[in-house]
Amino acid sequence: MPVRKRSVVEASPAAQANPDSSPGRPKEDGRKRVIIEGVEPEVDAGRFPAKRTIGDIVRVEADIFTDGHDSVAALLLFRYEKTESWTEAPMRPLVNDRWFGEFPVSELGRYRFTIHGWVDHWETWRRDLVKRIDADGDTPIDYQIGAALVEAAVARAKEPDASWLAQQATFLRGDSPPADQRTRATDAALNDVMLRYPDRRFATEFGRELIIIVDPVRARFSSWYEMFPRSTALDPDSHGTFADCEARLPYVAELGFDVLYLPPIHPIGHTFRKGPNNSVTAGPGDHGSPWAIGSPEGGHKAILADLGTLDDFRRLVARASEFGIQVALDIAFQVSPDHPYVKEHEEWFHKRPDGSIQYAENPPKKYQDIYPFDFETSKWFELWHELKSVFTFWIEQGVRIFRVDNPHTKAFPFWEWCITEIKAQNPDVLFLSEAFTRPKIMYRLAKLGFSQSYTYFPWRNGKDEIAAYLNEITKPPVTDFFRPNQWPN
Repeated sequence: MPVRKRSVVEASPAAQANPDSSPGRPKEDGRKRVIIEGVEPEVDAGRFPAKRTIGDIVRVEADIFTDGHDSVAALLLFRYEKTESWTEAPMRPLVNDRWFGEFPVSELGRYRFTIHGWVDHWETWRRDLVKRIDADGDTPIDYQIGAALVEAAVARAKEPDASWLAQQATFLRGDSPPADQRTRATDAALNDVMLRYPDRRFATEFGRELIIIVDPVRARFSSWYEMFPRSTALDPDSHGTFADCEARLPYVAELGFDVLYLPPIHPIGHTFRKGPNNSVTAGPGDHGSPWAIGSPEGGHKAILADLGTLDDFRRLVARASEFGIQVALDIAFQVSPDHPYVKEHEEWFHKRPDGSIQYAENPPKKYQDIYPFDFETSKWFELWHELKSVFTFWIEQGVRIFRVDNPHTKAFPFWEWCITEIKAQNPDVLFLSEAFTRPKIMYRLAKLGFSQSYTYFPWRNGKDEIAAYLNEITKPPVTDFFRPNQWPN
């Protein structure tokens, strides 16, 4: 095999004279010797926020170490996203180079945190000096080294600490009896002041600012009562109303529920309307499926007239809050063929070769009464904005919890954008992902921002199955992003 010759390019005289400009010089200061890795909580290397609820104490752990035998110091830096200044909290060693720190979250919204670590030359000197003293091997030069470290801290310190440290440095450099120098050098007061002014010139900064999403406590736990409004009338032959729902609130509260979940409350389509028990043909008096949303009377921002008015709905929300109950509304991003969107925005739906709009299917099942949105439409961002406006409309009516129907059948980028946008303005809003789907998809939706998620609990029957599944979803890393809502079947 022939040997390739490489030409050798000598560094320029300027580069030889100034090593700082030498080719190949690392961008990072090589004197930053501390390594920070294995940070928790960290979801997908910081791609997604971790989740906590208001009032929590966030525990952060990391592997922090350096070469050789020098001591290491580290700080946890955190801030509420709406503030610019960082708060620092000390990190403490656990075992085997694992460190931890903590900070409280007292506001809804986003917090950021990161870690700084550096070689602690003062602690290294103090630790080694104690060992030398114990072995009766300390020498005057040891105290000269310590004095130099204290003198360097004087420049970093504030008064009166600076003057006090200068006095301690002078004493350590003096010719006091060895016993007095030992006492002064190992004095706890000196150590406390030195710890306030560490030498962080060569501190390693963790490469990312990680995010914590802070939600209301009900994101962690809430008990849901599902109520079909049209079935709440005392007369079984009558259509229930919001007033009938309101009359049942004391009963729901007495049972201990704190969330009242309502299916879609919008006008229902007539085209291909389903009959009882999802039968294909509807009779003259059949009301249809609430999930076939939209009619000439309105769509996702309208209320089925048989249930009442928008004022009636607001009254229900207000009355529920008096019982400590929040109303959760079902949001299903799909339409009936009669929804105003179909006429106003045909481009939001997929057309078949014969020009008709593609209805929902799960072969061999057909749902002619429902049209899904086309998230690959050329007008995708206009579609996104309109769907987001559905949430904001109901937020304005007092709703703070949404049970989202089949989110796994809508584009992932939409959910990340939509939930982020909404929670930036309304951090108290919660989203439940009704996604009975594969584990990776279920977890991805949680990472994208859903506050709670359906689980496989309904399909876990035996003790071993239930125990194994609960073990999976109640420990990190899953608990950092996924909150189970153990919805029964």
